[in-house]
Amino acid sequence: MSEGRTFRRAFFLSALLLAALCAGAWLERTVLLRAAADLWVVSDPITPADGIVVLGGGEDWRPFIAADLYKRGLAPKILVSRTKSRPAAQIGAIPGSIEINLAVLRKLGVPDDAVELFGEDNKSTLDEAIALKSWTRQHVVSKFIIPSEPFFGRRARWIFEKEFSGMSVQIAVQSFDPPGYTQAEWWKSNEGIFKFQNEILKYLFYRYKY
Repeated sequence: MSEGRTFRRAFFLSALLLAALCAGAWLERTVLLRAAADLWVVSDPITPADGIVVLGGGEDWRPFIAADLYKRGLAPKILVSRTKSRPAAQIGAIPGSIEINLAVLRKLGVPDDAVELFGEDNKSTLDEAIALKSWTRQHVVSKFIIPSEPFFGRRARWIFEKEFSGMSVQIAVQSFDPPGYTQAEWWKSNEGIFKFQNEILKYLFYRYKY
């Protein structure tokens, strides 16, 4: 067999194998995409703690999860991030994140004396970690629960554990599916796709900058 025919045969077989692999990956894309999320998502076991932390954003689900955990007796207090208000909220035209979170908790039966704000004009997850650390220095605390959407949890746990390094305070980040997408089928929602890719970039940025 000539060298040219041998090369063409090898090229054909390689192309056929590559096509078969691509076809297999396409047919098994559900398994691969779900595995990618499972590898990325971090979620700690839920056990009793001293406080449940409601970070800024996610008003449509974070205070709901916090209220449920509180009513299940997993912590005696809910700490709400005092985030920086948008201009429209500052003049009272619309409710801000803080007001929404407090209203939801109150509506769900959480007593006012079980809720406390922390920080001042928190603008980022790093600000919230620093503010919570400052709050902790004035209270006796051994553990916090931080409810998180699936893809945000890795960045949240890293930055909080970094800030609390050297302190005897445990940070438990528990992932919950938010409205709009689920961890099991995140690629079926534009929001899920956006959140996953956005959190990968944010996580890399946080690891590089901080």
